[in-house]
Amino acid sequence: MLKKFASVAGALALSTALVTPAMAELSGTLRIISDMSNPAPRAIMEGLAADFGAMHPGLEVEVDIVDREAWKSQIRNALTANPPDVINWYAANRMGPYVKAGLFEDISDMYDNGDLPGLDAVKGAMTLDGKQYGVPYTYYQWGIYYREDIFKELGLSEPTTFDEEIANCEKILESGRKCYTIGTKFLWTAGGWFDYMNMRTNGFDFHMKLATGEASWTSDEVRATFANWQKLIDMGAFIDDHQTYSWQEALPFMVKGEATAYLMGNFAVPHLRDGGLTDEQIDFYQFPKIADVPMGEDAPTDTFHIASGAQNKEAARAFLQYVTSADVQTKINAGDGLGQLPVNAASSVDDDEFLNQGFDMLSNNATGGIAQFFDRDFPAEMASIGMEGLQEFMVFPDNLEDILNRLEAARGRIYK
Repeated sequence: MLKKFASVAGALALSTALVTPAMAELSGTLRIISDMSNPAPRAIMEGLAADFGAMHPGLEVEVDIVDREAWKSQIRNALTANPPDVINWYAANRMGPYVKAGLFEDISDMYDNGDLPGLDAVKGAMTLDGKQYGVPYTYYQWGIYYREDIFKELGLSEPTTFDEEIANCEKILESGRKCYTIGTKFLWTAGGWFDYMNMRTNGFDFHMKLATGEASWTSDEVRATFANWQKLIDMGAFIDDHQTYSWQEALPFMVKGEATAYLMGNFAVPHLRDGGLTDEQIDFYQFPKIADVPMGEDAPTDTFHIASGAQNKEAARAFLQYVTSADVQTKINAGDGLGQLPVNAASSVDDDEFLNQGFDMLSNNATGGIAQFFDRDFPAEMASIGMEGLQEFMVFPDNLEDILNRLEAARGRIYK
């Protein structure tokens, strides 16, 4: 649905700090396509558009919000046929195809000229071949969210090792519950499990070698990762028929207490709260240690980009400045907003239990390194084939040899 915002005063009242004489002269139409289709992000996106429009009375801001999953297959067409001015996408390798195709605008001058203060630490995630092609607006931790009240009922403590994780899981299964909910219908959640099993088994550096095609899918290291993962699958740790559920459709298993934990990003917290769980019933812990390797973490970064075919690049650049400014970053990432972490170094992290835990973990305990996520770190074709294999493994673990051989064959073809 297309929503238009023009001069809507006070929509979020985020910030007026960026209203400069040059920006005040913005005119015409600013077209944005956003994949913030879940309720909380949608409200933030609509508020950003409304507030930016209110700051610039001569500018009409149009926002088209599309389904997040559908956008993954629609973005190329959107960028080539009547492209918008600004779009949502992802950092690192996920930018690659659109940068190489000349569909994302090079905004290196904005970084060089100091137009984007506070983004130095995240500049690398927006850099390909020495140039920058967008701005990050949020990032978030992944980890295990769990039912703290059920852990207390069963006398369980947060595990720090994989052996402790398995011991907890045995007690959870004995209580008639599943250890983990998950929905692998759209595949990427299986990628999250692989990321952590592989980073904990072999370390961050090996994981990134696999992502860049330098390591083999049939190596002993990868086999060790799947062997560890299979311990949980063979126990019956995961909910049944997870391949039929989206990640949202898998949430009720945790809300109802039929499963006790979810390996997921912090964006799940508002949904758990909306489902009726209180913060006293939910807690979070870092994925436990398996081997003696530094702890790598997934912390995906979401981004805004200017289409190279944009019609109003002046307004698009002003919007990127606005959305990455310190005050706006603080506001939109707060617990009552996106519930995630701001990217601007001058922003404040909201006083939210899970944001604070995530910030501390990523700042102090991610000693191995920060990954973007399976379907962002791996090239798109490899990610697609890989996640199909990962989901298949979770349902049919006996197919592992066939899966690994297929993925290795794909590696040999894709990384030429």
